Amino acid sequence: MADLFETQLLGGTVPLKNRIVMPPMTRTRTSEGDLPTDGDLPNEMIATYYGQRASAGLIISEVNDVDQSSHGYARIPGIHSEAQMQGWRLVTDEVHRHGGTIFMQLWHVGRLGHSSLLPNGQAPVGVTGERAAGSEVFAHGPDGRLRFMSVETPRPLSTDEVSAMVGTFAKAAANAREVGFDGVELHAANGYLIEQFMNSVLNTRTDRYGGGSMEDRTRFLMEVVDAVVAEFGPGRVGVRLSPFGKYGSMPADPLTEETFLYVVEQLGRRGVAYIHLLYELLPEGNMEAAEFKPRYLDHALLAKARAVFPGAFIWCGGFNDRERAQASLDTGLVDLIAFGRPYIANPDLVERLKHGWPLAVADRSTYYTRRGEVGFTDFPAYPIGSAARDAA
Repeated sequence: MADLFETQLLGGTVPLKNRIVMPPMTRTRTSEGDLPTDGDLPNEMIATYYGQRASAGLIISEVNDVDQSSHGYARIPGIHSEAQMQGWRLVTDEVHRHGGTIFMQLWHVGRLGHSSLLPNGQAPVGVTGERAAGSEVFAHGPDGRLRFMSVETPRPLSTDEVSAMVGTFAKAAANAREVGFDGVELHAANGYLIEQFMNSVLNTRTDRYGGGSMEDRTRFLMEVVDAVVAEFGPGRVGVRLSPFGKYGSMPADPLTEETFLYVVEQLGRRGVAYIHLLYELLPEGNMEAAEFKPRYLDHALLAKARAVFPGAFIWCGGFNDRERAQASLDTGLVDLIAFGRPYIANPDLVERLKHGWPLAVADRSTYYTRRGEVGFTDFPAYPIGSAARDAA
């Protein structure tokens, strides 16, 4: 079985120094651009943040808007303007200076948007005109102040607009490659645009991207994957999926398992390097935490996926110690383990896990703030003197 600290050749192309992944985590530390078209910008502080965590085998950046129309949450960066590209170049240079590997996550929120964040106050767009009732986004209220707001009714994308969106993703990937990212991850989970197309209940379209057949409702994802792989090359594109997830007011889909296995097989044929699975683990403290929660993704289903996908699987969801992560690798069903929240307060997480050093815990009130480095880049590495005393 693979060891957590063992190397991995991702997609047969990208060497990773261990099996530990820092997954996408939005932290709202962007700067405002000079022009409305600039969008929210990565900056030197964000570069420091990622550089501090470069000992991870793989870093996947916080999510990025592929276009102004995909801006569904305030203070989220993008990769569609020159100013944003300059900011992300600071990040990739810093990560590479520390010997790290970093992919950029790309998304379009689709119907999970709000007109206060979109160009000219336009409505969000979606696979259909059905609103994500019950979902909220971080947007501007009537008084202009940021707060959580109910999403608005989307405008359905036309067939031509969907086809054009494929090119938008390809351009975003090309921009990411130009500024030094080692690859990209497509966010096809959590109820955002790509998953909206794949859901057989939500996608009631009647065109070639419609829900009438498996091929049609997964066509958008496959066209985006083909276009992005053409930009980056095989082995440098990942896809995030969350089968059985309900985030974003996604309706329960009776064809989830069938769709998941079809998508996994098709992604394997297209040279996708990895599939990043997001789901919940068993309750905290349960010693069987290496088991999948059956109502999300069980071992039998993942074994079927493993049989038809030649790339790697990343497992993400509540990992916070070495033992649980290693037990998960020992199932033989996954190849890489993503640690989310522990990476907030532990820039040296790999060393802490390797040596059994205690993990720091971040103050949740600092997760999403405008307080500069507080709760962001001000976490120290574990003091070597303390490590020596602990070992004595």
